[in-house]
Amino acid sequence: MTTCFIIGAAGKVGQKLTRQLSSRNHAVTALHRKPEQAETLQAAGAKPVAGDIQQLSVTALSGLMTGHEVVVFTAGAGGAGIELTNAIDGEGLKLAVAAAEQAGVSRFLLVSAFPDAGRGKTPSEGFENYMRVKRLADAVLVASKLEWVILRPGTLTDEAGTGRVHADLAIPYGEIPREDVAATLVGLIENPAIKYQIIELTQGDVQIDVALQRLQRLQRG
Repeated sequence: MTTCFIIGAAGKVGQKLTRQLSSRNHAVTALHRKPEQAETLQAAGAKPVAGDIQQLSVTALSGLMTGHEVVVFTAGAGGAGIELTNAIDGEGLKLAVAAAEQAGVSRFLLVSAFPDAGRGKTPSEGFENYMRVKRLADAVLVASKLEWVILRPGTLTDEAGTGRVHADLAIPYGEIPREDVAATLVGLIENPAIKYQIIELTQGDVQIDVALQRLQRLQRG
């Protein structure tokens, strides 16, 4: 059993991750902003904890994280505007990294953005800012003292997961069901030997556990 602290647990990926972790007997603490989200997260098997990533101090968030083995950051503004993207995807991630370091939580998984997202389209100012903030957030985590993994999924869909993916250090762009993103995060949590890797993820033909075993072998060199 791993004790997990999820930031963004009320989101689409976060809820699926919470349910999958709980079903595998991991202990999940789910940070949520809105009071009405607590019941949903509790039903998914988590211990809900109220807190706004935009309002919490490093010390306060660190106190909530203390005693956990891994932090998963899957929060995001979800296209709600430049200001919120900067606050959640940018400053929120910086806050979470600092809090994890202060709390002594060694492992940190970040759901980021695939670098090819939006290629071939005319990007809006908001999208350009989103990609810039995501890249800077990745750099903050990489420069930290934590054992990190950055997961960069392709275009997220609500299709049923297949349990089969294409996961590697660099792959062609594609889509991925949110359910399979969550399942890959579960696999990463259960494989702590995989660390200091930026992993790109789309739907594919390889079972998730097999794909992660290959990445673990790459880790060993």
